[in-house]
Formats: sequence, structure tokens, C-alpha cells
Amino acid sequence: MVNVIVILEIDPLKIDEFLEVILENAAASRLEPGCIRFEVSRDNEQSNLFALSESYVDQAAFDQHYTTPHVAKWRAKGPGFVLKRWAVKGPVY
Repeated sequence: MVNVIVILEIDPLKIDEFLEVILENAAASRLEPGCIRFEVSRDNEQSNLFALSESYVDQAAFDQHYTTPHVAKWRAKGPGFVLKRWAVKGPVY
């Protein structure tokens, strides 16, 4: 299994746009055969801080995820929303 944890600080003026795109991405990702989960969480105290938590059955499913149209849409629009980004990607121990 491969996990991805991403922390995103979003431009406060673009949160609605961000949510529209990321929630569409999450819903489409959950339909991928190799996706176990794709969750979007929002911080209780810093309202423009979000976490994406994803799991895939294996590296091939993880790699396939990045070739999908919904990820391409996210990659095209995401930089306009994101102020800072941290990510951890790798196997589960």
C-alpha cells in the first residue's frame, strides 16, 4: 500500500474555488480501482489549512492516479490556490 499525506495552505480568498476543484478530484479519485481512500480535511483553527489523505493499493495504482483527467485539472488550477504545500508519499510500515 502507498499513502500520501498532503498539507495545503490555501489563499483565503480562493477557498471556495479550491474546495470545488479538490472535492471533485477526491470524488473521482475514490472511483479509481486502486484507490482505497481520498479524504479532504480542514483545520479547526486555521480555516485555510487543509490535509489530503490518500491510500492506494500499490505503487502502480498510485502512479496511475497521476495520469487521470481529474488530477490534470487539479494540477492546472491548484497552483492558483496554494500558498504552501508539504507532502509525504511512500509505503506504509
